[in-house]
Amino acid sequence: MSDRSALLKGIRAWLAFFVVCLVLSGATAFPLVHELRWTEDVLRALSVPEHLPGLMDWIERVRRGLDATDAEYPFVLYGTDWLAFAHLAIAVAFYGPYRDPVRNIWVVEFGMIACAGIIPLALICGPIRGIPFWWTLIDMSFGILGVLPLYAVRGRIKRLEALTPAPPTAAAVTA
Repeated sequence: MSDRSALLKGIRAWLAFFVVCLVLSGATAFPLVHELRWTEDVLRALSVPEHLPGLMDWIERVRRGLDATDAEYPFVLYGTDWLAFAHLAIAVAFYGPYRDPVRNIWVVEFGMIACAGIIPLALICGPIRGIPFWWTLIDMSFGILGVLPLYAVRGRIKRLEALTPAPPTAAAVTA
């Protein structure tokens, strides 16, 4: 296998991994109410309340809030549907670098910028919304973990670009 083929295979594998994670992350935003009830049941079955009472208190509070919102103001949860859709739409954008990594490196760089943007968003909006700091750290970890595969992809794309011959210039074509 040539260096070019190996790089392309690695780029596509990392991008596929990233897209699957992005789609799963988005898909979990649709069934929040049911998902949180299930999570609470699983945590209780695993005796989490005895070991991590703070986590359990937070999960219960969020579940109660979602239940009340769903019962009285279900239209508010429409915002999480849009959050889910945004994840899915962004995942589609990564088809560009999957198909032609060198030409579409900007999508990967956009993803890296978006991952970096999670940090200030969590640090600013978390306290405003009453999110515990330890949960803010979990939220920020998505940006940190998300940027790692994209950083690896960007490096491979740059190496692939160095192996790709430059297209002929207009002057060379007319000569």
